[in-house]
Amino acid sequence: MQAPPPPFDAELAGPIGWILGELPMPLTPELIPDRRRRSASGRLGDEQIRRGGAFEIEERTVPGPAGAPEITLLVCRPVSAGGPVPVIYHTHGGGMVAGSHRSTELVGELDRAQELGAAVVSVEYRLAPEHPDPAPVEDCYAGLCWLAEHAEGLGLDPDRIFLSGNSAGGALAAGLALLARDRSGPRPVGQVLQFPMLDDRCGSFSAGQMARVGLWDGESNRAGWTALLGERRGAPGVSCYAAPGRADDLSGLPPAFIEVGSVEALRDEGITYASRIWQTGGEAELHVWSGAFHSFDEWVPDAVVSKAAHAARVAWMRRVLAR
Repeated sequence: MQAPPPPFDAELAGPIGWILGELPMPLTPELIPDRRRRSASGRLGDEQIRRGGAFEIEERTVPGPAGAPEITLLVCRPVSAGGPVPVIYHTHGGGMVAGSHRSTELVGELDRAQELGAAVVSVEYRLAPEHPDPAPVEDCYAGLCWLAEHAEGLGLDPDRIFLSGNSAGGALAAGLALLARDRSGPRPVGQVLQFPMLDDRCGSFSAGQMARVGLWDGESNRAGWTALLGERRGAPGVSCYAAPGRADDLSGLPPAFIEVGSVEALRDEGITYASRIWQTGGEAELHVWSGAFHSFDEWVPDAVVSKAAHAARVAWMRRVLAR
């Protein structure tokens, strides 16, 4: 018998109620247009990204994967930077089916960049189901390769690139780390995996425990993976670059910061991924935020646990950069 879910944090219990009152759940194919409309309505404008002159921004159109369309990179560089600065390479969330390089989660990346004196480069990748695997991760990899090659001309440090993403973006960031290792590509300094989608098999205990609980519940997770993989979801042969939890070998990866909430379907696969990195002798810092739902800090930024999560990310990135 499946156990009941853990309780929500006191500051998050009320907000999750009204969020779910406004956001139809679980995700279904019929709801994808709704998700895209909501994402488009929250796109950040230039002035919001510039933050009163803290960042200078430009959009670059760069080559995509071989035989595929060009992709767009949003480059946000701190105006006060005196030399090559670290970079947060942002792969947005949206369950593989929605979101953009200007989605609201970019706010968190810019917050961290301001504290670290870093730049943010956000990639616009093709979305499923119209563009199934491997289109999203290959778009992101093409952008990463262009960034590493052209970083110095942009005042950025190619040796200090963090891969960073939330949810589907976390899957893509983890997939990029594996791709870069296996193709002898750019060598990121770290990977920041926030509530990452890691395993298309969706068979963890928490996936069942939170099948219809919280944001991005177990049923929504299945729908997102099915949009990306179609009939291949859960079947043998799915690439680890699409679903990093499939990787046989997690050695040789950049240091990882992995976080999940205790009340989210993705909890156990994040814990497993960190454990498997440690078992190879690799480096991972794992946070399980008690009482937290998926992407809680984006929705309830002033909660004590949300502020703690932000501080933990910045502190870890600062420690990595200090090496």
